[in-house]
Amino acid sequence: MLRSILPFIFVLPPLAYGMISLFCGRAYFNRKREEADNLPPVTILKPVKGMDAESFANFASFCRQDYPSFQMVFAVASADDPAIPVINRLMGEFPAVDMELVVDGRLYGPNYKVCNLINAFPRAKHDIIIVCDSDIRVGERYLREVCAPFSDPEVGLVTSLYRTTGVHGVASAIEAMGFTTEMVPNVMVALKLEGLSFALGASMAVRRAALEKIGGFAALVDYLADDYQLGNKVHRAGYRLSLSDYYVESIMHRETLKNILSRQLRWARTMRVSRPGGYFASGITQPFPAALVALAVSGFTLHGLAAGALLYACRAVTALIYSRSFVRDNIFPRWLWLLPVRDFFAFATWALSFLGNRVSWRGHLFRLLPGGRIEEER
Repeated sequence: MLRSILPFIFVLPPLAYGMISLFCGRAYFNRKREEADNLPPVTILKPVKGMDAESFANFASFCRQDYPSFQMVFAVASADDPAIPVINRLMGEFPAVDMELVVDGRLYGPNYKVCNLINAFPRAKHDIIIVCDSDIRVGERYLREVCAPFSDPEVGLVTSLYRTTGVHGVASAIEAMGFTTEMVPNVMVALKLEGLSFALGASMAVRRAALEKIGGFAALVDYLADDYQLGNKVHRAGYRLSLSDYYVESIMHRETLKNILSRQLRWARTMRVSRPGGYFASGITQPFPAALVALAVSGFTLHGLAAGALLYACRAVTALIYSRSFVRDNIFPRWLWLLPVRDFFAFATWALSFLGNRVSWRGHLFRLLPGGRIEEER
């Protein structure tokens, strides 16, 4: 009898976690939305290094905002950066947008993205500062949506969920599925159980006063996870963080599986050093190893197969609901057959994250130090 029940006990943690994430997602996405009753002027800071997929279209989406007053400041470190001609073209095509380019190679620490932000910040004119990754695309209401929570003076930072709706082959599908089946559900559970104490780097809007209170961007320059640190420091400074359900779009291009898995491992090690306790505990919610253990303890009998099938039936339902109702990325059901493969790579990167402290980022190799700080290896 015990051998018959044991496989189902091993799949219970990830199965229960999936059900909890559905409950949390439903509560969040069905809540009453905040309406913007004031539209404060905004400065958008864009740190750029090199070209991303469809860079011009990504940048242009920020120029088409249905918003009364905003400024864009691009920051690059080198005068020969290939993105500069694209930015110059953008300035020519959108002359009505308050836009400028800062070319400044000064370094203040190992996080070169944050160095760009430090160099661009003196040009910021407004008291709401938005930092967006260069591979992000948005709709016309983006600024209206992310600025709405600032009507509450206790809100110091607003961060946004992100997704990918344009998938180019199996490798990019594996990465995009991670947003839908892991990132968004994990944020929903964290939001419900402990509240928001971190930011997501795709889009972060912060009050100038809150930024200055934590020491400005200089307080982030020694960390790899500058997004997590920005949100956490603003939270610990006494401000409330708000999550916008306005999705920004992460634009992908066709990449090799090797490149994508390298990036996944960097993200995994970043999360490990940022939230070590929670990250370690997340291992029990991993579905792939749970299904394997269920099979093994059953002696590869029908009971183990039934436990694994039950787990993945619930996993598929959860993925479908998130994809179709909450994230609306249309990845599933087309790529549903890849779900066990995605879960295998998720477990592999989780396990490998504990076996090293080196990460590759934008052509540079860094070593992770305790507390999430980094130093470049030369």
